[in-house]
Amino acid sequence: MPGNGVEGGGGGEAEGILRRQAARESAARTYARSLPIVPVRARGMTIEGADGRRYLDCLAGAGTLALGHNHPVALEAIRSVLDSGAPLHVLDLATPIKDAFTTALLETLPPELADHARIQFCGPAGTDAVEAALKLVRTATGRGGLLAFSGAYHGMTSAALAATGDTAARATVGDADARVTRLPYPYDYRCPFGVGGTGGAELSARWTASLLDDPKGGVQPPAGMVVEAVQGEGGVIPAPDNWLRRMREITKRRGIPLIVDEVQTGVGRTGAFWAVEHSGIVPDVMVLSKAIGGSLPLAVIVYRAELDAWQPGAHAGTFRGNQLAMAAGMATLRYVQENRLAERAATVGARMLTRLRGLAAHHACIGDVRGRGLMIGVELVDADADRDEYGALPAAPQLATAVRTEALRRGLIVELGGRHGSVVRLLPPLTITDEQTEAVLDRLTDAIAAADRLARKAKASGAK
Repeated sequence: MPGNGVEGGGGGEAEGILRRQAARESAARTYARSLPIVPVRARGMTIEGADGRRYLDCLAGAGTLALGHNHPVALEAIRSVLDSGAPLHVLDLATPIKDAFTTALLETLPPELADHARIQFCGPAGTDAVEAALKLVRTATGRGGLLAFSGAYHGMTSAALAATGDTAARATVGDADARVTRLPYPYDYRCPFGVGGTGGAELSARWTASLLDDPKGGVQPPAGMVVEAVQGEGGVIPAPDNWLRRMREITKRRGIPLIVDEVQTGVGRTGAFWAVEHSGIVPDVMVLSKAIGGSLPLAVIVYRAELDAWQPGAHAGTFRGNQLAMAAGMATLRYVQENRLAERAATVGARMLTRLRGLAAHHACIGDVRGRGLMIGVELVDADADRDEYGALPAAPQLATAVRTEALRRGLIVELGGRHGSVVRLLPPLTITDEQTEAVLDRLTDAIAAADRLARKAKASGAK
């Protein structure tokens, strides 16, 4: 595919496809609404639309495409399975491809877990793996409660939604939500305790321990605690390493299995192969999906053997044996390891954070820039409003939406997240080049400046 520029082209075909999608598909469409493009070709970080325009993709399948689109090692792995005549659909039967994938996966995990681990292949999505993890710990402990965190996102199925922090999203969950105790997640810029920094994280840990030990605290006996090492949909908020160590200590002391959701953070995304490596903790259960399938649907949980209390058939699913995903996933795991892409993510991510924080000094609408590795968030705020009692400015979701639109016009695909939808999120592939890194930063800089100008012009017109 040609370079990174944006080229114009006829948009009639694309417009027709988008019209038919709107007429035929459900009202639950999300990305198609905010990113009205029709991809027809893709390679690496570049997508070409049906109208001939090209885009740098900083969404990358919501973090699924660790190596970008159609990476040669993933394609070769898929072709080798197709050419071999191997069965593509095998339920949970043992195959050489599954054996090789399982071996490769265990080699990447913390040895303290991997050496005595069990793996459950789930349905194809991350939310299926979350459901499996919650069912597992409830079966193993005989308890029904769950500890989860404000701002969390764990998927769109019933139990996963119950653990999610978004009140509107949980509206259809029903009684399952009553078993979840929601705890404060450290969020430096909008600290729930109003102190920020290490003080906020320490208060969160103390609150958690106190609540669990309080016989009148109202906590359902917890089967487990589920946590993200970096909240993605919650606004790209990295958990402080010491706080994660405290959560591990608190749960271990009380016999509560710790589940870490690595669906979006895994396979080098945060600058370590798994995000838990930054803190050094070893969870009881790890939830894995997205990048582990090498761009194809695959989800697993890996857990301590002592928790394996399931009876045969206790958790099943038709599409647990996706041979193409296992082959592409194994190739991706190996490639990320051999080419030290996690270390590269740390280096490039640090460079991007530095430049974006420098940009914040010139744009008051940038309230905070944060992230880890190539998982980066830029929180946009209303710079003309009054600060709250703790010094934070109100979120600016309309401005964030405008930035996403202006970025798309400049050939850059980004997505939004955060508590109020005001965080511009960057999830580029780990294979991003230095040239592409600069192009992403240049386009995002221009998009923020343009959106800010338009917002100020609109305010000025309204004032008149």
